[in-house]
Amino acid sequence: MAVSTSGVEVRSGSHALREAVELVSSMRFSISLLSVICIASVIGTVVKQNEPAINYVNQFGPFWADVFGALQLQTVYSAPWFLLILAFLVVSTSLCIARNLPKIVSDWSQYKESVREQSLMAFAHKGQAAVAEAPAEAVARVSGLLVAQGWHAKVQTRDHGVMIAARKGRPNKIGYLAAHGAIVLICIGGLLDGDMMVRTTMAVLGKSVFSGGGLIPDVPEQHRLSTSNPTFRGNLFVPEGMTAGTAVLTMPGGVVLQDLPFDVELKRFIVEYYPTGMPRLFASEIVVHDRETGEKIEHRVEVNKPAYHRGIAIYQSSFDDGGSSVTLRAHPLGPGEPFEVKGTIGGSTQLVSTGPSGEEKKTLEFATLRVINVENLMASGPDAAGADVRRVDLVHSLDQRLGAGDKVVTKRDLTNIGPSITYRLRDAAGQAREFQNFMSPVTLEGASVFLFGMRETAQDEFRYLRVPADDQGRIDGWMRLRAALDDPAQRERAARRYVALAAPGERPEMAEQLLGTTRRVLGLFAGVEQGKLPATQGQRVSGVQSLADFLESTVPEADRQRVSEVMLRILNGALFELTNLTREQAGLKPLVPGADAERFMMLAVTSLSDSYFYPAPMVFQLADFKQVQASVFQVARAPGKTLVYVGCALLIIGVFVMLYVRDRRLWVWLQPDPAAPADAGRTRITTALSSTRRTLDGDHEFERLKQALLKETAA
Repeated sequence: MAVSTSGVEVRSGSHALREAVELVSSMRFSISLLSVICIASVIGTVVKQNEPAINYVNQFGPFWADVFGALQLQTVYSAPWFLLILAFLVVSTSLCIARNLPKIVSDWSQYKESVREQSLMAFAHKGQAAVAEAPAEAVARVSGLLVAQGWHAKVQTRDHGVMIAARKGRPNKIGYLAAHGAIVLICIGGLLDGDMMVRTTMAVLGKSVFSGGGLIPDVPEQHRLSTSNPTFRGNLFVPEGMTAGTAVLTMPGGVVLQDLPFDVELKRFIVEYYPTGMPRLFASEIVVHDRETGEKIEHRVEVNKPAYHRGIAIYQSSFDDGGSSVTLRAHPLGPGEPFEVKGTIGGSTQLVSTGPSGEEKKTLEFATLRVINVENLMASGPDAAGADVRRVDLVHSLDQRLGAGDKVVTKRDLTNIGPSITYRLRDAAGQAREFQNFMSPVTLEGASVFLFGMRETAQDEFRYLRVPADDQGRIDGWMRLRAALDDPAQRERAARRYVALAAPGERPEMAEQLLGTTRRVLGLFAGVEQGKLPATQGQRVSGVQSLADFLESTVPEADRQRVSEVMLRILNGALFELTNLTREQAGLKPLVPGADAERFMMLAVTSLSDSYFYPAPMVFQLADFKQVQASVFQVARAPGKTLVYVGCALLIIGVFVMLYVRDRRLWVWLQPDPAAPADAGRTRITTALSSTRRTLDGDHEFERLKQALLKETAA
């Protein structure tokens, strides 16, 4: 009884194993794996890989960011489940090849000449007729005809006739093996060149991921891989005139450093631009210093033109700032004199400013220096009149170039508007805003303005404050006006100068009333007179908004239009006098009324109003810089690359052969015609064709072949 039970268990286990192997090696299992891999690849294309975690939170929200993190969709190509699917696909395809290879090898040399002649009439392609030829003559003619048309034939003589079995298109089976073998090679090559090998090496050698900060030489040995590491792919950052020999491999949770058997020195970085400002070519002239031999080898590395040394490929990946030095001139928007701040791109410095709540400490982070900024300055749309000075169309909208073929494309004005500096101001709580300011004034709508951009997050577009340049092309005129507006004594002088010009001399009582109104208008605009503004709850409101709130709270609705026009006329006149007052104090000639002065004052009034909403106590203008460029190389040791190339070639060959080479078998049975006398010299021919796929070409081919074989009856 025990033996029987054991035998049942053994047979049951063997049956389960066979079913498992049958499932893994089946076509439906492989297709399911390929479908999952395709979906994962689409996700890996849509979702940017290896981005900081905060980027996914900003783009998709906290919930989906956590889901992506749990499924490792931000590193999908190195996720364990993705690698496991690749491994299963290799096993599945290999089992499929192993299961079908003996059949293919056996079938390769078989012509199946032993098929019964009665079964030929059951084929879809068949034909039968009697020809006026002796059996021997018919066999010779049919054999010659088949050989002439490229058929490989085998003849079997039987007691009552002759069976000729022929076949064509045997390489179709090779295409099957090549296509399936290509999948195995490509997957193995991908596994060899992927993170799996790096992780395996780290596990064997006891290495771990580094998640801290600091300089590369200070990173401990336990976070470094030796030069004998069989496979890796990392980034090498090299500034001009400097040398680097340690690549950075990005891993989930941090990085791993890969020591190279050589150092790369960047002699010169070359970049050329299209008229649109996009890089047309960037290349690096490098010197490879071999650590073992001391040899120095010069290379020029371009995109898609890598250099090779000791089996390691050096690709031109991108370029970056290599630590350019910049000088910024700070213009306080409140009390204080301008001053200069020096720094390096990628660095930071501490600032102390005076705000409403006292001294405020901020960190100035130097983010990016762009020497070339090619932008579209062509005004278009309803906002082109300049009503909203915080919005400027610097980038031509993509939907002007994408979409329907009949879309009307407006004229573009691509202009290099010069260098710009991007920096961040971070407060004591760690919150930061990003700013982008241009070094030189830009001509927009006929006016020369300085652009000061700001955005709250990296996903937002920059909003720009337009500050008009003075007659010397500088920001100093506007800054003097801004400082004078906050000075009560200067406002008083400007108000009296305006009243002296605007009030009638014969009516002194009107001059006194106008002086009071001018003081009130300037005070409201400067934010020092709030009036009855319950909505503000005591908060300071300045600029045009302050005037609008005052009108709504004190002037009847029927009179607001008339009063607002009077207030704006007074404001413009008083600010014009304030401008000339500051120019005289600076030793400059006063502005002469005219188109240029009117344009400057119009922009000045609007930008002054908006400047009170500028979320920083000062603006920083790029005063000077010394650019240092750097190359970002991708260095890779990829032993699986050859396998992938061979696999791709086999896949192309295999798919081509399977699609265009059809495996066909032909049988021709010849026997003396039973309906004719034995000495009549007639032969009955029965023929049939079998093909892997039935196509129109196959039908036409058989019809032509049948007419040739049965030519006497074809007519």
